[in-house]
Amino acid sequence: MIRYALAASAVCLACPALAQDLSTGTWIDLTHTLNEEAVFWPTAEMFEQETVAEGETEGGYYYSAYKFSASEHGGTHLDAPIHFAEGGDSADEVPIERLIGPAFVIDVTAQAAEDVDYRVTAADIEAFEAEHGEIPEGAIVLLNTGRAGLYPDREQYMGTAARGADAVADLHFPGLGEDGAALLVERGIGAVGLDTPSIDYGQSTDFAAHVELMTNGIPAFENVADMSALPPTGAFVVALPVKMEGGSGGPLRIVAHLPE
Repeated sequence: MIRYALAASAVCLACPALAQDLSTGTWIDLTHTLNEEAVFWPTAEMFEQETVAEGETEGGYYYSAYKFSASEHGGTHLDAPIHFAEGGDSADEVPIERLIGPAFVIDVTAQAAEDVDYRVTAADIEAFEAEHGEIPEGAIVLLNTGRAGLYPDREQYMGTAARGADAVADLHFPGLGEDGAALLVERGIGAVGLDTPSIDYGQSTDFAAHVELMTNGIPAFENVADMSALPPTGAFVVALPVKMEGGSGGPLRIVAHLPE
């Protein structure tokens, strides 16, 4: 049997002795399917797919091909630092070591159930650390608000199914607070993801969490799928976006590996 191991020293500077054996264990897909039902920001161009060819050819073999168009920011996707930081890394420039690493999953489903506009605070993160240890440098932090089960019902998931600039004022969903973002920057994390349409909560007008993270080179993963099977620590995340030159973001395939 071939055994694949990734040395965590490449992705987690605080965990040089750790390695992840990917030949056993369980893989969990944290990606929503990209299709015409995928959730996009109200002002963003939604996903469209067109058939170019599909069916039996004159040569006697089956052939299919399609073309698609969409905004960078829809479905499960990457926010590259350049999205909110002039001169920041674009989608093709985000270092691989920021996209692959040990996962630290902070569960705020109870808080988000009580307040649809909840913002994950520094105190939430510190409470997690008090139980599970300090989040190490290079970690991938996933914020589980429990919203993934509402996807792709846009009205339930993001507060409105309306389209256009006027609909932005009706957005309601949890996000990361500015003080929470600042603490994650202090910890030196590799990336942060959550199961809502934006790292900032729906009613944000200053996008403070985006600015705090991305001016410090930290990318974000948005519209992450159901995290309920992930433990607080011990999983390993691989999050690979489309390598789009100059892109401020793009479609993302994110998976987690759970060891046996």
